[in-house]
Amino acid sequence: HAGDYTDFYSSRQHATNVGIMFRGKENALMPNWLHLPVGYHGRASSVVVSGTPIRNKPPVFGACKRLDIELEMAFFVGPGNKYGEPVPISRAQEHIFGMVLMNDWSARDIQKWEYVPLGPFLSKSFGTTISPWVVTMEALMPFVLPNPVQDPKPLPYLQDKEPYTFDIKLFVAIKGEGMSTPTTICRSNFKHMYWTMKQQLAHHSINGCNLRPGDLLASGTISGPEPESFGSMLELSWNGTKEIPLGSRQSRKFLQDGDEIILTG
Repeated sequence: HAGDYTDFYSSRQHATNVGIMFRGKENALMPNWLHLPVGYHGRASSVVVSGTPIRNKPPVFGACKRLDIELEMAFFVGPGNKYGEPVPISRAQEHIFGMVLMNDWSARDIQKWEYVPLGPFLSKSFGTTISPWVVTMEALMPFVLPNPVQDPKPLPYLQDKEPYTFDIKLFVAIKGEGMSTPTTICRSNFKHMYWTMKQQLAHHSINGCNLRPGDLLASGTISGPEPESFGSMLELSWNGTKEIPLGSRQSRKFLQDGDEIILTG
């Protein structure tokens, strides 16, 4: 059971790809993106453990035709902070318990229609799947890497004396109905993220918002620089203009009923 749930948007490549698709190359990144970790409040009640069926119930006006996955990782908050007392970035790690794999299911056609001006709602709230095991931060420390240099320099409350990320190889595979074996469609890595977990937590609490034990904070879609490392079918199919091959007989632009999604890290 997750407490509150926040989803961030911390992959520069993913944000750039989506911006190019919907706004063009000249306006790919919004002006605020390089200055703060963009995020939004999600729906904790529909965060479910891996293996829970995700229902694509046809609404009155027709079923979603662009059901997508988002390859993400998320962390659970350990100790919380008191209301009105921000967590300094120098102590943010003390508040991070461990990480899970996450699939932020997304109904892209609904999202495109509803997200202006306040962001996604029904297009995201029907289900978010997390892995059943939490990997503690202690277990992940052997895989630490220096975080990429951030330019422009973050504001003081986001400046970390020890900025680091993790070398976590990530894979997404699809097993369509009738397929004997799954096909890997994405090979990415957590190291591609621009904003760190510590920065996300420090930013979330800078206005005094109190985080509680068990709250879930997600990375946002994890996309790398190469097309095969794009962490969503929106990007892999480039907004539905390309087919994603699944073996020799099937292909996808977005998900179909009966598809099984396998995230591996």
